[in-house]
Amino acid sequence: MSATPAGAYRVRGPSATGGGDLGRFWNLTRTLAATDWKVRFYGSALGYVWSLLRPLMLFGIVYFVFSEVVEAGAGVEHYGVILLLAMILYFFFAEVTGAGVTAMVDRESLLRKVGFPRAVVPLSVALVAAMNLALNLVVVAIFVVASGVQPRWSWLLLPIPLALMLVFATGVAMLLSALYVRYRDIRPIWEVVLQALFYATPILYPIEAVIGRSETLAKIALLNPIAAIIQEGRHLLVGGTSLSDALGSTTLIAVPLVILVGVTWLGLRVFDRMAPAAAEEL
Repeated sequence: MSATPAGAYRVRGPSATGGGDLGRFWNLTRTLAATDWKVRFYGSALGYVWSLLRPLMLFGIVYFVFSEVVEAGAGVEHYGVILLLAMILYFFFAEVTGAGVTAMVDRESLLRKVGFPRAVVPLSVALVAAMNLALNLVVVAIFVVASGVQPRWSWLLLPIPLALMLVFATGVAMLLSALYVRYRDIRPIWEVVLQALFYATPILYPIEAVIGRSETLAKIALLNPIAAIIQEGRHLLVGGTSLSDALGSTTLIAVPLVILVGVTWLGLRVFDRMAPAAAEEL
């Protein structure tokens, strides 16, 4: 009689999605996101207003320094608008991925509950950040009107880069959250990566300034999906250099798109493989 292999009766946790009940899955995600949203501002005198004030105060400082002191936006039409949009989009990515790193560990008690779909955790983080993004986009809209930007038909296409940023950020968050359960070095490493991405991405400076110095360097910078999404969002909002113009070829647009899809797919696969056993790793 053959011996039973060690670990043959090891019980794995529930699947990442909880078995395909989308109604229950969405309700759990929404409930967890609403709870996190309320807890975030609990005890704050200004409450939700901080979601608007924090990026606006930072934007005011950055705008003064880079427009008046450094003059990075010299000659760029509506520099304030494209700077604000870029900062808000990047902060959204940083919020989703930064909070997503520790999302599983922070909710250890939930992970130990039988039948709790693991994917709800990082998706609720993305949903909270999306709610914050929606508020900030209202500020962008007000700033656009105040800056005298003329309405454009291309505004109808703005949901596309926003959706791509949401998908990419969620995929990265799922990858990081699954890895962090086992490898705690992920958090400090990702903090450094976020800082590097902020300065490597054309946020504080327009892509036209990079093109003026080196077209090759500009193309390399825009192969980053974050930079590509921000640049196309700027183009759709106020005009100027489009992503295809900056890359010099419509074919090259496929590169950041492939990277986006590949990283998102990797995040889903790694999360689906590692998340069911997360409770045992904690």
